[in-house]
Amino acid sequence: MQDLAAYFEKSALVPAIVQDADTGAVLMLAYMNEAALRETLALGETVFWSRSRQTLWHKGATSGNTQRVLSITADCDKDSLLIQVRPAGPACHTGAVTCFFNDILKENDRGDL
Repeated sequence: MQDLAAYFEKSALVPAIVQDADTGAVLMLAYMNEAALRETLALGETVFWSRSRQTLWHKGATSGNTQRVLSITADCDKDSLLIQVRPAGPACHTGAVTCFFNDILKENDRGDL
């Protein structure tokens, strides 16, 4: 396994964007520390760092809405991750497929600015 520490040189936590590999939909944004990334690689399912609970969080461990990891890619600066998954249920704790459903601006609203 490659040295993962390089991804955490700038910060102990990096943003992890989770995308449905089949639909391309952005499902959620969470944070990973090195332990979460290692656990994700070992399990083949997403594991994040819960900033509110200050502990590792295996997505779907209690709800069953797991995310099987197909690929993980770092950005050019190695300080954020794109994780493509095959989800087993909704990503959001509200039951929504994606966590991104609160519109602030839509293309047709641009004239209102």
